[in-house]
Amino acid sequence: MTEYVVIAGLSGAGRSQAANSFEDLGWFVIDNLPPALIPKVGELARAPGSSIERVALVAGTGPHHEDIDQALAELRSSGERVRILFLDAPTETLVRRYEDTRRRHPFDPNLGLREAIDAERAALEPLKAEADLIIDTGGLNVHQLRDRIGDLFGAEEGAHVMRTSVMSFGYKHGIPTDADLVIDCRFLPNPHWIDELRPQTGMDAPVREYVMGQAVTGAFLERLERLLGLLMPSYVREGKSYLTIAFGCTGGRHRSVAITEEVGGYLRRLGYDPVIKHRDVGR
Repeated sequence: MTEYVVIAGLSGAGRSQAANSFEDLGWFVIDNLPPALIPKVGELARAPGSSIERVALVAGTGPHHEDIDQALAELRSSGERVRILFLDAPTETLVRRYEDTRRRHPFDPNLGLREAIDAERAALEPLKAEADLIIDTGGLNVHQLRDRIGDLFGAEEGAHVMRTSVMSFGYKHGIPTDADLVIDCRFLPNPHWIDELRPQTGMDAPVREYVMGQAVTGAFLERLERLLGLLMPSYVREGKSYLTIAFGCTGGRHRSVAITEEVGGYLRRLGYDPVIKHRDVGR
C-alpha cells in the first residue's frame, strides 16, 4: 500500500518548505499537481514494478482548488492511506512574509493582499476541517518546521500507528492552534512565586518536586491517567493519525512543563512513544 500526504494550506504558510522537508526524508514529492491528476498518480504508484511507497502531493490554491475533494475521494476509494497536512499562519504573519518577498498573492491578483488572504482562508476552510494535522507556522522558522515534519513523518510507521505529541505552553504567549486536547494547569500552586524556584523550569528537580508534591497534583494526575487510558485506544480505533495534547500554565516554564514530562512518561508506559515539546520554556 502506498502512503500519501497532501500538503495543503494558505499561501505563504510554508507549503514549499514542507515539500522540501518531505523530499529530504525520502518521500516522492509532486508540487502543484492539478487535482484531476491526483488519482493518476495513484495508478502509477500501484503499477507493477513501481518502487514508490510514500508520496507527498502539494496542493496549490489556484483555479482548480475546488476539485481537490473529489480527487482525494477517488484516491481513498482505492484503499490507499491518504492524510492531509494543513499549514496555517496568522494573517499578520502572512502579510509580513509577502511584503518581505514583494511577491503578489496567487489566490486572486485583482484583490489587495489582506483581501486575498481572507478570501483564500475562507475558500480553504472545508479542506482545513478535513485535515488530519494542522501546523501553525506563524512562530516557526524554516528549520523548526523541518524538525516538526521530521518528528511527525520521518520514522517508518505502520498503517495504524497514532503519532502522539505532548507539549507545554504559556497562556500569555497564546494557545497552540494545532493542539487536539488543551488542559489548563493554572489551578496548581505556582513555583514562580518562590524566589529560588523562579529561575528554574519544570525540567529541574526542585520545581518538579514542588509541583508533584501538591495534593491536588496527585488527584489531578490520577483522574487524567484514567481519562487518557480511555481516550488513547479509542482514538486509535477511530483511525486518528495524530494527537497533540497541550498543557498550559501562565508562562509555560514551570507547572505545564513538569506535568508534560510526567504525562509523557505515562504515555510511554502505555506504549505510545510520544514526542515531548516545551514551546515556551525558553522565554
